[in-house]
Amino acid sequence: MPPSALAAESPFDTDTSPAAEELRAGQAHYAGGRIEPAIEAFRRGLAARTASSATATIAELHAKLGNAHMLRGELDLAGENYKAALRIAPHLCACWCNLGTVHLKTGKANDAIALYFEALKLNPAHWPSRSNLAEALIATRQHLLAKALLTELAEERPQDGQVRHRLGRACFELNEIEAALEHFKQALAINAQDAESLYWIGGISQKLGQLDAAQAAYARAAGIQPLIRRAASKSPADFRALALYAPFAGNTPADYLFKDAAYDTDTLALIAGSEPDLIPLGGIDLVVNLISDADQAEAVLPAAARLVAKLGKPVVNDPGKISRTTRDAVAALLPGIPGCRIPKILRLDAGADVSVAALESLLPFPFPVLARPAGTHGGDDFEKIEDLDALSLFLKCRPGDDHYVIEYVAYASPDGHFRKYRFIFVGHEILPYHLAIGNDWKVHHASTDMANQPWMQREEAAFLADPAAVFAPANYAALRAVRERIGLDYFGIDCALDDRGDVLVFEVNASMLVHDDNAEFSYKDPAVRAIKSAFDGMLRARAGA
Repeated sequence: MPPSALAAESPFDTDTSPAAEELRAGQAHYAGGRIEPAIEAFRRGLAARTASSATATIAELHAKLGNAHMLRGELDLAGENYKAALRIAPHLCACWCNLGTVHLKTGKANDAIALYFEALKLNPAHWPSRSNLAEALIATRQHLLAKALLTELAEERPQDGQVRHRLGRACFELNEIEAALEHFKQALAINAQDAESLYWIGGISQKLGQLDAAQAAYARAAGIQPLIRRAASKSPADFRALALYAPFAGNTPADYLFKDAAYDTDTLALIAGSEPDLIPLGGIDLVVNLISDADQAEAVLPAAARLVAKLGKPVVNDPGKISRTTRDAVAALLPGIPGCRIPKILRLDAGADVSVAALESLLPFPFPVLARPAGTHGGDDFEKIEDLDALSLFLKCRPGDDHYVIEYVAYASPDGHFRKYRFIFVGHEILPYHLAIGNDWKVHHASTDMANQPWMQREEAAFLADPAAVFAPANYAALRAVRERIGLDYFGIDCALDDRGDVLVFEVNASMLVHDDNAEFSYKDPAVRAIKSAFDGMLRARAGA
């Protein structure tokens, strides 16, 4: 979002004052891409102003100085100068637009919307204000309004690739997946070097199961733009982080964690079989490894580990430690912790003999058991199975996958409900994220009836406000021991309290979702913000900022 041009709103007149001369000199430097001399000229012009200086000249000096600071990423200085220009000349439509963009870039999207509307009051057809308003609507999750506005803009300028790209994002958020994919493809047809649309095409194609198309899109995008830059919400940024993720493997969900960050984030996609070039990776202060699913990412984790070693920077969630978080590895890593119960796990490789006779000799614990393919999360393809025949049939349904067979531990509370607690480990902190209460053993917050049960919400809110009232000191000692054995900097645990009051571990990994989309459960907001605050603080400390 470059600054919107202001020249048409404050044309040169016959002003021959020193301020006007410096304005002309600064504009010549600006037009030639010499931003530092331009800033110096604009500042000299403001210093040379007198009571007789034309107000249009002074307003334009501030506005042009704002544009120059905007191009250098000095958003605070840009905002100050846009405000100064508007105090003198509130009719400057593009200046309202640019001030809105400063707010949008610094994470104040609602304020940006109001400023874009001020610009549109002056000029309802002002393209940058309308286009950037759509971006602000997306940022504030007003996706229907964004889609309507972007559809209008696309009809006016069918060859504007940025509009098509934004329309794709709006449709994706509205779960109009096929339409989103088509818009991104149209954006790419307009601009063959549009790496961001290619990354989106890769992600959506993967979601739709079109793996060859996804692979091709990711590879092409990486060739054009290896790093995806997310600018800090302030200027200058506190530090620069490199985030590693694997498009075809599980990753730590980072949209909320990186939201409104005070640091720049460059994200690098790692694909199995490729080694990234170190050339574009200079200037980073730390690495945040988002590759989190040790089953899905087995082929790419070694490359991530080699890259981290080459960079020699502080790292959050060292890729070498992620391999210790497969379900069977965790089950082997945690036994012996006082007050911590770990269900036994049998891992069956793809192609293994899963006949009834073979399973009978292999199974080290009684029925019922739980079974799921390796590398899966949530409730899909995750079943409680009562006998050998049913287990054999389940395992034969996906013969090309590894599977986990897990000891079932009954964990219903005395009132008959099942309670699953999630904590997030951030550095040395253990922070509550949610309590899911259900009527069945397979409990996921989104699939429970908690939205309609005030008593469940009250219990979750009480847990989040004071988890120590539920988890005793011995339970916290067990959680701290889990943290030490896992050895990661950021990860989560799903667990329960069994009939003895011990921590019953279901899952431990860095793939667990933390988000701020809690409209139905607003009492969660303080706990969610605490996790993000701790994450930001951990990164700042690691970066030495």
